[in-house]
Amino acid sequence: MPTNEQIVEQALARITAGYVFPDKTAAIEEAIRTRIASGAYEGLSDRELCDTVTAHLQEVCPDKHLRLMWTEEPQSLEPVDDDGGMAAFMSLLRTENQGIRRVERLDGNVGLIELTRIATAIEGADAIGAAMRLVAQSCALVLDLRECTGGAPEGAALWNSHFFPDDQVHLHDIYDRGSDSTRQFWTSAHLPGPRYTDDRPVYVLTSERTFSGGEDVAYTLQAHGRAKVIGATTRGGAHPTARRAVAEHILVTVPTARSINTVTGTNWEGVGVVPDIQVPADQALDEALKAVMERQGG
Repeated sequence: MPTNEQIVEQALARITAGYVFPDKTAAIEEAIRTRIASGAYEGLSDRELCDTVTAHLQEVCPDKHLRLMWTEEPQSLEPVDDDGGMAAFMSLLRTENQGIRRVERLDGNVGLIELTRIATAIEGADAIGAAMRLVAQSCALVLDLRECTGGAPEGAALWNSHFFPDDQVHLHDIYDRGSDSTRQFWTSAHLPGPRYTDDRPVYVLTSERTFSGGEDVAYTLQAHGRAKVIGATTRGGAHPTARRAVAEHILVTVPTARSINTVTGTNWEGVGVVPDIQVPADQALDEALKAVMERQGG
């Protein structure tokens, strides 16, 4: 069993090697090593260690993806399984219906899709297409992201592609530190489900829990003028992240890339997605339905 100091040292090595902002790693390392030297992490349980180190990391660098995370599921420490947490994420998606919790037709022919995760574009395609087919004939769509806590950038681009008429919209870019390259994300030419266009309104619901991949969908649709965001300001985590096991029940999450929206030139890191209509999250659906009725002249 590694000691707490060894766990933190491994986490620091991952951060130094992979963090998307290398100019900030020296300050992070100095702050954490000062805490190690003072014995701040001695005697802490795994959960306490994660909470304490995360708080110290974010004092220096308020990046909500930069943290230690406790996981109930034991993690393999073998290098062959060191895939940035993708295998665990894919398994989670399969148990959660690719992140699609609910698809429903509400009164007034309003479609509703509720997401808890943003699936990958490949494995999630069939489920995403099925959801979009079920709401294809609705007159307005509510995309409920209030409990959506993350997911895959490619999956976010796939969801967003359904709300534009063609493959000519440059959604955003992602700069990756490891390869020192920038990848462009455009709307897709071929989709697993029908496009939701014809000027039909889209309303995205958000809460203080909405995070990462969920924020990606909300921010992108809002920035491109394709949806109104209703609810509460989101948590503010915009950096694609790798997860690495540093102990059997502890992962270090390291942002290795950053998103750059083509409309705003920036992203939602640290500030969240600010709704067009700000209401408490539990009132967001009622507010969206009210907006639909007003648009229809009801």
